[in-house]
Amino acid sequence: MSRTRGSDDRPSGTPGTSGTSGTSGTSGTSGTSGTSGTAAASGTADFHVRLWATAERLVGLRRSLAGWAAGTGLPEERQEDVVLAAYEAMANSAEHAYPEGEGGPVEVTARCGADELTVVVADEGRWRTPDPDEPLRGRGRPLIGVLADASATVHREDGTTVTMSWRLAPA
Repeated sequence: MSRTRGSDDRPSGTPGTSGTSGTSGTSGTSGTSGTSGTAAASGTADFHVRLWATAERLVGLRRSLAGWAAGTGLPEERQEDVVLAAYEAMANSAEHAYPEGEGGPVEVTARCGADELTVVVADEGRWRTPDPDEPLRGRGRPLIGVLADASATVHREDGTTVTMSWRLAPA
């Protein structure tokens, strides 16, 4: 299985940074926004949440995403890959993008189409290059690369976006 990744890869558009068509909710600094939206080709509504990323809040977001993934009809092992990869991207946002553990905005958008499931995690923080002197750190992006069929990380002045996708087996 081939992997696509790299910091210069630019996914078409930038879903998750300004909302996804058909989703609702407003940004907030103390809670979550809705998970409603239009039904994708799979019959599963899009998932969309924007919240203030702290370690404590991400646990609930992970659970919400797992509930959404369960409704996609994916095999359980594939659902676990989706949730773990997305959680790793969310945790990276909370831990690395914002100084002093204060947290900051993170937006998670997921869509299950006829051929592909895509999850986008976007933050508004600053990219920090992994410290080579911390040998137990820096494993998140490689983990995402193993769990997802394709992934791309885009660093911008106004934040980082991680796009992950999984091919769906033909029916």
